[in-house]
Amino acid sequence: MKLRRSFSLLTAAVICTGMLSGCAGKTEESSAVGGDTSVTITEASTADPIDTEMTPLEFTAGIKVGWNLGNTLDATGTGLDSEMSWGNPKTTEDMILKLKSAGFNAVRIPTTWEKHMDESYTIDAAWMARVQEIVDYAYDNDMYAILNMHHEEWYYPDNANKDAASARLEACWTQIAEHFSDYDERLIFEGMNEPRWKNTSFEWNGGNDEGRAVVNHLNNVFVDAVRATGGNNEHRFLMVCPYGANSGESALAALELPDDDRLIVSVHAYIPYGFALAENGTTKWVADRGNCTTEIDQLAEVLDRLFISKGIAVIIGETGAQNRENEEFRCNWAEYYFGKFAEMGIPCFWWDNGAFFSGEKFGLLDRRLLQFKYPLLTESIMKAVYGEDADFDIRDESKCAYSGCLNEVDDPGTDVYCKLHAAEDAA
Repeated sequence: MKLRRSFSLLTAAVICTGMLSGCAGKTEESSAVGGDTSVTITEASTADPIDTEMTPLEFTAGIKVGWNLGNTLDATGTGLDSEMSWGNPKTTEDMILKLKSAGFNAVRIPTTWEKHMDESYTIDAAWMARVQEIVDYAYDNDMYAILNMHHEEWYYPDNANKDAASARLEACWTQIAEHFSDYDERLIFEGMNEPRWKNTSFEWNGGNDEGRAVVNHLNNVFVDAVRATGGNNEHRFLMVCPYGANSGESALAALELPDDDRLIVSVHAYIPYGFALAENGTTKWVADRGNCTTEIDQLAEVLDRLFISKGIAVIIGETGAQNRENEEFRCNWAEYYFGKFAEMGIPCFWWDNGAFFSGEKFGLLDRRLLQFKYPLLTESIMKAVYGEDADFDIRDESKCAYSGCLNEVDDPGTDVYCKLHAAEDAA
């Protein structure tokens, strides 16, 4: 694939004074918000052709399995260094290539924009360039990429905030859509991430009438803003979510899709909750026990009845089961979960926040070592999606003498990563 753009880090700061544009042949320079690093962006002269005949279900059939670049661009700090502010290393193309070699053919790129725009909602050019660079790591290697808005506080979905949220959502997505206008359908835009009434009794229960209605309204604002930019964005596949991206039937049934035939429903489902996400949940999951499979089976039935059977595509944009030193049971869960939805044509994206030793431990790829910490689990995901004969580059034969690390060393006490992991584990 042709090289679409070039990036140059400059030492002089140049202030961006206008809206970003995806115009062919345009070069833009800008400084990072709160920083002194500039990025020069050279736009491609022509757009990649987009398949306007493909249906949403035909499109999602090509997305086999995805991975989230979690706790990275979605960190809520300012400047380019915010990418690493939650403890993950700077994203590299080698990370994405490692994922591809393991069988992942799609990457979701959670991105927070709030701290990277000015009072007029103009997105900082250096931040846009860094987001673009990471999108290109996937796109230029023939993978799918989902770009979203993540951890934004400003689109709180109630009536009091409805107009303000609509104005900012339209301004932001207009800029993003224009900037990426020449990408083909393998770049997907996702309007919002889990819009909900935070810190209320309605946060995670599927919402109330007001919250669900405002989410429906904001979905329309998002779709209209992208479509209005024209070009490939007239036909780009767009992801819209119910209140909170909730997987409960009440939230899903309340989703009113915009009048558009190129939409995909976005759902998040860490189920069964007690095994997958709960802080002090169970360590065991067995496929022949109803209490283990019921929530998954029920979600599959609801998604089929409300969407798939009607020709409406679905992506489970976040899922996973956090580590409780129970890889065998996580393998059993992954085979059932990913296999169940793969049979229905619903791609699933593992939420990888890079956490292995504390917090919600959803880490899958050790981004520093470019190794899968739980190869059996990763293999189980791939076999569920591609079949028992799936053969991907997942295992790395080098294992550290310290069980909390992956690399091969004679003395784990002298190795920087072993010492780092041992210290994190002790903490």
